[in-house]
Amino acid sequence: MSAMHSPGSVRLDGVRFSHASDGDGGFRLALRTLAVAPGERVACIGPSGSGKTTLIELIAGIRLPDAGRVTVGGVEISALGDDARRAWRRERVGMVFQEFELLDYLTGVENVLLPRRLGGSVDAEARSRAAALLERCGVGHAARRLPARLSQGERQRVAVCRALIARPEVLLCDEGTGNLDPRTARETLDVLLGAAEDAGATVFFVTHDHGLLDSFDRVIDLAELRETAEGAAR
Repeated sequence: MSAMHSPGSVRLDGVRFSHASDGDGGFRLALRTLAVAPGERVACIGPSGSGKTTLIELIAGIRLPDAGRVTVGGVEISALGDDARRAWRRERVGMVFQEFELLDYLTGVENVLLPRRLGGSVDAEARSRAAALLERCGVGHAARRLPARLSQGERQRVAVCRALIARPEVLLCDEGTGNLDPRTARETLDVLLGAAEDAGATVFFVTHDHGLLDSFDRVIDLAELRETAEGAAR
């Protein structure tokens, strides 16, 4: 098995994606090749509107390319049907969002366990792992608290635990520290990367915060990738 077909690998080949938009001619994203090795920690930067969130959604199988292939851990997810992609994403991908996306009526531990509940499997092992993740991320006290009783940093750490509950191969973060002050952002990123390393997960982290880039193995500028692809297509 090659490195790019190992658990946690990410590869996009000849990907083209577009969608219509009122008044501006729509959005188009073209990538020649993008490859992330298993266990690699990659930051993705680029100006607003360059397609960073779209790229995250393509890797996660939330969106499908108009052309090309998206392969994660040896699975060509761009070739899967809707149900298969949802099941694959639930079992093998963790996602962290800028707005946290916690459910207000669930406690911290219930939010962490939500992906397992959606998959129909919340057992003693899952509950023990959820509690251990909360402790590992420094928010064990949040287990029985609703999100309204947590700070932004605490909510984001709960969201990190939720993303890791299924032991994902890939952790995708869309501005995962974007709503946090600089000190809390750095502390939360350190927790996220440490927990991902413990889980053996690959990290693909979209950010506008260049002050965090020294924590990653590699930085990808999406605008430069798009220019390369568009130049090759001329």
